[in-house]
Amino acid sequence: MQTVLLVVHVSIAIGLIALVLLQQGKGADAGAAFGSGASSTVFGSQGSSTFLSRVTAGLAAGFFIVSLTLAVLAGRSGADSSSVAEQLAPLEAPVVTDLPMQPADVPAAQEPVSGSDLPAPPAVPENGN
Repeated sequence: MQTVLLVVHVSIAIGLIALVLLQQGKGADAGAAFGSGASSTVFGSQGSSTFLSRVTAGLAAGFFIVSLTLAVLAGRSGADSSSVAEQLAPLEAPVVTDLPMQPADVPAAQEPVSGSDLPAPPAVPENGN
């Protein structure tokens, strides 16, 4: 149901955009720019409404109705879940299996090296040679 309404919604939106771009503005005539007498009427020189403006008004009303219907349907379907985070599956770390295996006889961790286990620094001659 929502998919069908969404397709209708997008179709109406594309139709509205096309019709608005096809229509001519009320003051688009050259005579209106210079104060022609025909443009001084309340609705312009074409009269109260044209076919294109009536179709545009009908498409706009349909757009609002479909928008409200989609909003109500989305609200009803989202009422049973409390949050988006609860709907997401928990993320798990991927298991890596292509690493080389460590032999069993090698200790897993080495003990820290103490100061007595370090080699002595080389002797430096005092006279610089």
